[in-house]
Amino acid sequence: MTKLVLASGNAGKLRELSALLEDFGYEVHAQSEFDVIEPEETGTTFVENAIIKARNAAEHTGLPALADDSGIVVDALQGAPGVYSARFAGKNANDGANNALLVEKLASVPVEQRTARYRAVIAFMRHAGDPSPIICEGSWEGLIQLEPQGEGGFGYDPYFFLPTQGCTSAQLSAVEKNRLSHRGQALQQLRARLSDGI
Repeated sequence: MTKLVLASGNAGKLRELSALLEDFGYEVHAQSEFDVIEPEETGTTFVENAIIKARNAAEHTGLPALADDSGIVVDALQGAPGVYSARFAGKNANDGANNALLVEKLASVPVEQRTARYRAVIAFMRHAGDPSPIICEGSWEGLIQLEPQGEGGFGYDPYFFLPTQGCTSAQLSAVEKNRLSHRGQALQQLRARLSDGI
């Protein structure tokens, strides 16, 4: 197994990414195992932030690094929370506070206008100086509902309704979510790229 450092302290992401890459020969370790301090996410796009995080983890560990920058993009909010999804309600906000603010901002918006998508960008850096990191992207369409449903997932999942599935992403099994999700799509692209030796 090849050691790979995940540039995140998010336990939900670690579980999802480990499950998707384990059978591919990668042993995913959280950067917290190496006492890596998270960099400031100064990018204005998911791509910029993913590269910042991956390069930081690779620099501090000497290992290949994988970073995911993802969030939810809500059309009625002009794309917010976007890159600020994890800190929508403030720098130290938790899922509950972020979801409460999202519901508050959309309370008067008709359901058909609450279109949204989860976006994910994954940056894979072979080493800290990698001049051409592998960048993979995924997008997952849905609607924001105002009442939570489901116990699975994390983040905005209980409010992210999938018309094609008739449920929220928090109601999907982990296997189904990995198959359909924005992060799952991006990781499948990454697996394909790694298989090709790129």
